[in-house]
Amino acid sequence: MTAAPNTTFAQRVEAALVNATMKKGIGRTTGNARIKRASAVAAWPEFEAARLLAAQIKDHVTEHLEHYLLQFERNAVAAGAEVHWARTSEEACAIVVALCRSVDAKSVTRAKSMLGEEIGLPHALEAAGIRRVETDLAEHIIQLASDPPSHIVWPAAHRTREEVSVLFQTHHRDHALNAEVPAMVASAREELRPDFLAADVGISGANFLVADTGAVCTVTNEGNAELTTTLPRMHIVTAGIEKLVPSTEHALQLVRLLVRSATGAELTQYTTFHCGARREGDRDGPTQFHIVLVDNGRTRMLAEGLAEMLRCIRCGACMNHCVVYRQIGGHAYGGTYPGPMGAVLTPVLDGLRQTRDLAQACTLNGQCQQVCPVAIPLPKLLRGWREKSWREGLEPATVRTALGFWAFLARHPRLYRVAIAAALPLMRLFAHKGWIERMPLASAWTAQRSLPRPPGQSFMAQYAAQQRRRQP
Repeated sequence: MTAAPNTTFAQRVEAALVNATMKKGIGRTTGNARIKRASAVAAWPEFEAARLLAAQIKDHVTEHLEHYLLQFERNAVAAGAEVHWARTSEEACAIVVALCRSVDAKSVTRAKSMLGEEIGLPHALEAAGIRRVETDLAEHIIQLASDPPSHIVWPAAHRTREEVSVLFQTHHRDHALNAEVPAMVASAREELRPDFLAADVGISGANFLVADTGAVCTVTNEGNAELTTTLPRMHIVTAGIEKLVPSTEHALQLVRLLVRSATGAELTQYTTFHCGARREGDRDGPTQFHIVLVDNGRTRMLAEGLAEMLRCIRCGACMNHCVVYRQIGGHAYGGTYPGPMGAVLTPVLDGLRQTRDLAQACTLNGQCQQVCPVAIPLPKLLRGWREKSWREGLEPATVRTALGFWAFLARHPRLYRVAIAAALPLMRLFAHKGWIERMPLASAWTAQRSLPRPPGQSFMAQYAAQQRRRQP
């Protein structure tokens, strides 16, 4: 299901467009998500005011990031945690591996964390010889399939339930020979339970870091995160520094937006605040609690005009509504984060030279900004990457030449109208029964879809004719 390494964006897109099974899975998942989100938002009249307040909360934290980071560290340590700082993904992975080795860990359980995927933690644990068990149901599925996540909320969105049933029949000790969801969930629960009990270390991400208490907030639906963070003797949290909020009240304000935008529910099954290691008198919990705060380009985003992207609360609404993502899925983007938010973040993580195609693929229709619960101006940020790519000369010569020709025509309206008047009849020659299925210079489009036959006149010509008819 994944693209081969060293493939180009165009090659990955071409493979995705002909993958009917992937498109079925993505379409089913994002379609349900859009319907549920719309219903949840319609039932909350204050949604628009809440999202503007959320944007203000996140912007305030970003503007005072050092203050809140130090406050969080101070309160987390006071609550019994140990806080570690990592500038890069390599530093973050090295810290986590060292912590695991300090307790001679043989196996770790992991609750879903996109930050862990971003820094390459699964690969680091494997290289260190530490057995990693993904406990989120979707992450368990893609671990069995050796897939990367294709969505930040539903990592296995590209897999149909029929495919999942085959995976479980192959890898699980006991699985019913059917593709019914309850049976598959029961099989996963039975398979994972011994791993929960045997794990030496539990690793989780964080939805929010609460500065005034030092607590870590996780928002989940399956209960696997609680088993991951409570049963092992050591709990390690990996979190980006942008996850900070000033207080529990602010965290809950953002949770209301996160859940409605991600799953269309009012609340998740589990909203948990972890605050330090086990204390005297506690009946369970880890004896060691570590928090690894990761920069990995986030402070660089502040310097490069991408501060608004640090508002992101990882709800996935932008990709559910993205017309491009819904056609090509997550793997075509080639990075940790797919969709509109991924098209903004991936150039930060992997470099613009390698990822310039992502911003170019966007239609700039603006749906992502309209549904974002923290009002991130994603189209503006994507245009910024396009402009930077142009300034740095990263666009291919063919593109620069074509755009130069287009700009010349746009600056000379008479020539533009002559060119359009000549192009329309030529295009009509390739039409059959109202559609153009093949046409020179348009194979990238017509390979997967047909163009409607153009009218006999351009819009401007039709408009001018209409205005003449209206004149007395």
